[in-house]
Amino acid sequence: MILSGQVRVNGRVVTELGTKADAATDRIEAAGRVVKGQERRVYLVLNKPPEIVSAMADPEGRKTLKNCLRGFPERVYPVGNLEYTASGLVFLTNDGDLAAEMLRHWGELEQVYFVKVKGMLTLEELERLGKEIGVRMKTVRQPDATRRRAANYWYEVRMRDTRKEEMRNVLFREGHPVEKMKRVGLGPLTVEGVAEGRYKILREGEVVEVRKRMKERKERKERKERGKEKTREKI
Repeated sequence: MILSGQVRVNGRVVTELGTKADAATDRIEAAGRVVKGQERRVYLVLNKPPEIVSAMADPEGRKTLKNCLRGFPERVYPVGNLEYTASGLVFLTNDGDLAAEMLRHWGELEQVYFVKVKGMLTLEELERLGKEIGVRMKTVRQPDATRRRAANYWYEVRMRDTRKEEMRNVLFREGHPVEKMKRVGLGPLTVEGVAEGRYKILREGEVVEVRKRMKERKERKERKERGKEKTREKI
């Protein structure tokens, strides 16, 4: 095919055997068809600032995650959503299989938030409200407190995504409405060490851990379904 002049690299006909080209950066054509190289799989953790849409485009013209990824060569997409007013961890990738698996189990993934509420919750309230909402709540070091006591306190909340709205409603009812939310953990991922508005590329080991967690969720769900089937058979 090369000797017959049917191969082009960046528009130029190649006739010499052994000519090298990079499928990731060069445009390669064979017999009139573009040869596409395998897309590099990338995985990012981005620390989203507040008032940024957790998407790559917005019909209302607001800032999106794309504003935080200027200059990044690969096209990536966020997995799941993070509220417009919230800040913190957003996971992005171009690995469609992993993204689909995470979305299938999204409601089961533990998410860790730092939540700022109006006023201060007592230890008794933390325990009582945590049980009512179905989350785990505890006090954290107050980032905006000096020698005086903070007027409004931050708490660490570990929960499933489905509990978020219930948490807001219960805290509002108790006179401690949510003022700010920052997601700092998603499954095995953490935003620790990533400055607001910045991102980090995950190491291979971190991606392996995400895949491992998804596999465990899938196997747990399958065991649960098998258990239900056995119960129906007995009935």
